[in-house]
Amino acid sequence: MSPSPVRLLVVCLGNICRSPLAEGALRARIASSPLAGRVEVDSAGTGGWHAGEPPDRRAIACARGHGVDIGGQRARQLRADDFQHFDLLLCADADNLREARRLAPAGLDGRAVLLLDWAGLAAAGEVPDPYYGGNDHFEEVWRLVDAAAQAVVARLSREPGSGIIGP
Repeated sequence: MSPSPVRLLVVCLGNICRSPLAEGALRARIASSPLAGRVEVDSAGTGGWHAGEPPDRRAIACARGHGVDIGGQRARQLRADDFQHFDLLLCADADNLREARRLAPAGLDGRAVLLLDWAGLAAAGEVPDPYYGGNDHFEEVWRLVDAAAQAVVARLSREPGSGIIGP
């Protein structure tokens, strides 16, 4: 019997820039690793303004420039039941971490963590919101979330008890 997949949810504010880019980077890195088929990834926003919309056109173009297609993703708002479905909620910044934890059912707020921190890249590190910036801001976000995706794959591949690889 194979172990249940690890379920990751990437969270940002509107689910049209940072979290779709991170979802795309994670999916791509997982697909080309021994974790393929063993980790599920989704994304959501703490706000619901963009629900049902595709990612920002600049995010789509940025990901496409790195060989990743995120055009089929659709924004959705974070829900309390996400804490029961997902093992980890990887938040882009401290504001979204606070909002996610505020929404968490009792005892599950610890599932929400900062993406860069959990990946081991930057203690209390945040992924900046590129929405009001230019293409260079989206490229900076890609650099951060792709590095985080690589680190997440490495961590899940070696972490005892991850249910994926190892003891």
